Amino acid sequence: MKLLSVALVTVAITASLAISKPAYADAALVESICNFVAADDKNRLRKKLRGAKVKLRNIYDGVTCDGLNLLQFAMAKGSSNVGKYIVKRLPTTKLSNGQDLKWANDNGHGASDIVAAIKERAGG
Repeated sequence: MKLLSVALVTVAITASLAISKPAYADAALVESICNFVAADDKNRLRKKLRGAKVKLRNIYDGVTCDGLNLLQFAMAKGSSNVGKYIVKRLPTTKLSNGQDLKWANDNGHGASDIVAAIKERAGG
């Protein structure tokens, strides 16, 4: 009976460690990310994310720049290199909902390289 209890506790602890928790970006990291997106500086963005040990896909939903998500902000700033990098790093489920494509078309960015990358990756 004691062996069964120990085994159950071990399984519970292992399961709780295996569940991935979303990463959170602090204010300084968000400010840096927004600055690098605005400057179209893909290399510094990559370095910053790597240094903070976060993945773009894990923080994407929680980061906004001037009230826009990262892809919309990249389109608004004309940052096609960073925008295409973001598209490559996001899961296709985030791209296939059409929200960013609709925003781009509504705001005059329908012909951007970022929109083309989204369409190519999401299959739309």
